[in-house]
This record gives sequence, structure tokens and C-alpha cells, in this order.
Amino acid sequence: MHYQAPAQLQAAILDWAGTVVDFGSFAPTRIFVEAFATFDIELSLDEARGPMGMGKWDHIRSLCDQPQIAARFEQRFARPPSDADVTAIYERFMPLQIANVGKHSALIPGALPAIAHMRQAGLKIGTTSGYPRQVMDHVVALAAVAGYQPDHVVAADDLPTGRPGPAQALANVIALTIGDVAACVKVDDTLPGILEGRSAGMWTVGLRFSGNFLGLDHPAFQALTPSELDRHRLRIDGLFAPVRPDYLADTIADLPAIIDRINARMARGETPGSH
Repeated sequence: MHYQAPAQLQAAILDWAGTVVDFGSFAPTRIFVEAFATFDIELSLDEARGPMGMGKWDHIRSLCDQPQIAARFEQRFARPPSDADVTAIYERFMPLQIANVGKHSALIPGALPAIAHMRQAGLKIGTTSGYPRQVMDHVVALAAVAGYQPDHVVAADDLPTGRPGPAQALANVIALTIGDVAACVKVDDTLPGILEGRSAGMWTVGLRFSGNFLGLDHPAFQALTPSELDRHRLRIDGLFAPVRPDYLADTIADLPAIIDRINARMARGETPGSH
């Protein structure tokens, strides 16, 4: 027996908020701000976006580890934030997130045609998310009404470990019976999500404008001038650079052309991470 690299993609593993739904990734960020506010801790939207892509408990822990936020907590409670405090904030976060996730559940323009293209190319559709299962079930149900039904869904708390590790992506590989991780492409708008795909041995595509790094809703994005878009592309490409995605695209609407390019490279024997 000998190893033979796959000749074409078999699956796309897609993120949710900022990738397929919720242009600008507002549902989680605004709720982090509200959850911290219930403890009289001020948190800006930009601060809330910082660790985006991680599981939500880990996201809150990361926020509490940031010196400026830890200082606010210590000023309010006369002690640094502990894991028990993180859990208390998370327990405030969860009902707020469940109650409000529907307000930011619209599919990103171009998502359905892009997914249809991938299915026509023979790809199965798996998904991962930083959302826990309680929230994920609401998001999945709303997406189904809008016409999006992936083949598999892995929530942040379905497994012992999550992003930036490979576990969620690999759970999709197993569930979808994919023969080789190199036949998968991971699509995400966050650094932990791209690292998830890279650590799983997959092709990776980072999305610049629909998610966390731009942080604008779709009308505000559409109002940007060409020069403003170019400036944001340069800035966001720099933010993605440390995790080395195979491709960068503006939104999921640009994904079909990238899928075709990856398939062409695979037909020549190329594998993920080869440049």
C-alpha cells in the first residue's frame, strides 16, 4: 500500500456566525457586552471581538485575562477574576444569547448559491462553531427555515476540546465519512477557526469582510468605497497572515471560484499548505 493524495475536495467545513449567517458577527459580540454589564464591568464591542472563534466559556476566560479588563474587574470586586467568575458571567451570557440569537440569524448574501455550487461539485457540508449546543440548535433551526441545511453540525461543547485545536473539524470528517482530511476545506472568519482547519490538515479559506475583522453589517459594508475596501483588505490580510490560510476571500459569495482553484491544484497533486 502507498499513500495517494485525494484528487478533489470531498467536504467543506463551514463556520456559522460571520461566515454563513450574521454578517458582521454581531450576535455573540453584543451579548458579551451585555453579560459583562450585568456585573458592572464595561466591555467595548472591539474588546468583545478579540478572542472570537473560541468556545464561549474560553472566550470569556480570555477576555478576563486581558490586563485592562482584569483591572476593571478587580476595581469592582477587589480581586482578580477566577474561573468561578468566568462561569458566572457565562451563565449570564447563555440565556441572553439564546434569547437574542434570532435577531442576527439572516444568511449572508451569496451563501446559498455558494453552498449550492459546492454540492454540485460533490462536496458534503459540515459545520463547526464557537456556539454551545443550546444556542447552536436555535441557529440551525432558523437557518433551515431560510434554506440552509448542512449535513453535520458540531457545537463548541459537543467535545472536550475546541478551537483552535482540530477536534470539531475532525468530528465532521468522521461523521461525514471523509476518506482524507486533505479532501476538506475549512472556511472561517476568525483566527481560531483557521487554526482549527490547519491543525486538522485541511485547506483553509479566511473571510475578510463578513465577520469579526470588519465588524460591519451588510448595508454598512456595501456603503464602503473601493479605496476603503482596499484599505480594509490590506489591514485584514495582515491580521490573517500569522495563521497562514491557503486563501483569503471577501465573503462566502467568492467561495465557488476558490473551490474550483483548489480542485485544480489537487488534480495536479498539491496538498493543503503547499504554496
